[in-house]
Amino acid sequence: MAALLLFVSVSKKCVKCKEAPAALVIRAGDAYCRLCFKDFFIHKFKAVLGKNRIIFPGEKVLLAVSGGPSSCSMLRQVQEGLSQKANKKLRFVPGVAFIDEGAAIGQSVEERQRTVAELQAVFQATGFPFYILPLEQVLDLPASVVATNPSPSEQPASAYKAAVHHFVETDGSNFPRPQEPKKTLLPRVQESHTLMLQQLLGSVKTLTAREELLNTLRQHLLVHTARTEGYSKLMLGDSCTRLAVKLLTSISLGRGAQLAQDTGFSDSRYGDIILVRPMRDYSAKEVAYYNHLFTVPYVVIPSVDTKTVDKASIQRLTESFVTKLQTDFPSTVSTIYRTSEKLQTACRKRSGADGCDRCLLCLCSLDTAVEAASAFQATLISDQLSGSKCLRGSAAETPRPEPGRPESPPLTAQCCSSAEGRGCGRAGSDGGCCSSAKLPETTRLKSLLCYSCALTVRDMSTVNHLPQYILSEAQRRQRRSQMREEISDFLLDDGDEGN
Repeated sequence: MAALLLFVSVSKKCVKCKEAPAALVIRAGDAYCRLCFKDFFIHKFKAVLGKNRIIFPGEKVLLAVSGGPSSCSMLRQVQEGLSQKANKKLRFVPGVAFIDEGAAIGQSVEERQRTVAELQAVFQATGFPFYILPLEQVLDLPASVVATNPSPSEQPASAYKAAVHHFVETDGSNFPRPQEPKKTLLPRVQESHTLMLQQLLGSVKTLTAREELLNTLRQHLLVHTARTEGYSKLMLGDSCTRLAVKLLTSISLGRGAQLAQDTGFSDSRYGDIILVRPMRDYSAKEVAYYNHLFTVPYVVIPSVDTKTVDKASIQRLTESFVTKLQTDFPSTVSTIYRTSEKLQTACRKRSGADGCDRCLLCLCSLDTAVEAASAFQATLISDQLSGSKCLRGSAAETPRPEPGRPESPPLTAQCCSSAEGRGCGRAGSDGGCCSSAKLPETTRLKSLLCYSCALTVRDMSTVNHLPQYILSEAQRRQRRSQMREEISDFLLDDGDEGN
């Protein structure tokens, strides 16, 4: 780490205090001493929270800590801001969540326990309640995770000032206090769940789609934990460098319509749980300086793209491109980041109660309602032609019945059209052509996804390995869409309501 830091000579003075010798240079002309850099770093964290005024006093906030430098630095900022000697103390009640993804990279139970033990020591030192979440728990989530809950009514700007004033008067005595930290290692995980998760990731053909799917599942698990534990905000540790890479990656993956939500300070796609990114003003260089100078502990944890070549995935290639360009042109990351600040989501019609106008996986607004002459429609036509070609090929390979032997009845005759299909579609039956428990086909599932998530599903060999809560919600939306089509002649348009 020391080799990464560019310490300046003792003769240069700090640009802040003008007295102490500078210890580091962030940018050209920005030389700071040790204490001034610490004040600068802490002030930036508090300023971004105070400027946006999203987190109210006494509110419970769940910190998503991956163990990396940026998220652990965020944890240290919250710990410093809540200390008794802190100036302008933070006023929320924090909790910490860590997702163990050892099963995704094939780690043994001993290796996973060793990593969790290191992070548990870091979490216990903060005094905050923490939750160790194996990624396998995503297989048991309810379908409500991919349904947008009603968001709380937007409060006026004066409400935040009133809440702060009330907190100061009562000295925070009426607000909940952090619970005692748990003292448990990695929860026991069934081997069958680990195998199912590995089968799911193994069904994804490309590393690009695998990373996108992992990010989606990770976010679902964090949101579910926040809901069940009573947290209303989810704080992520994405740095400015990480968001710059994410912005270019998202454009490459067709997530241009979701950029404002994926890279903005706040993200309200889940309704009742708001995602917050307070580290988005810090570059990876600033985070590395702070962690080194003030001994912030973090744990190096391998991921699915560890030790892969630059061209292994779009995410990996974009990261390599940005970091190498940043070396020669130090304004690269900040320029990309400032561009993301100007992005906004176009105003769309508010989603209904069923959320059918939102993507099944990422819960962003669907971006598939485009004109016929578009690249998206061309892709759909190409998929349909490829699918019909495969069907014709499989039909040609089907052996014809021998002369004199009666042909087998069609599949529909074996189900709803015959007495043998008497139990088709019932709750206790094994399934059939009319069964509601039948897994959705890939082509039907794509109609519920945004363009980018549809590309991820397209790279899967089968959708049968997807978690049950995703398949259940897909079936519910498909049934509701079919029902809406059946009664469409009896529904009033929005323009007819006032008549």
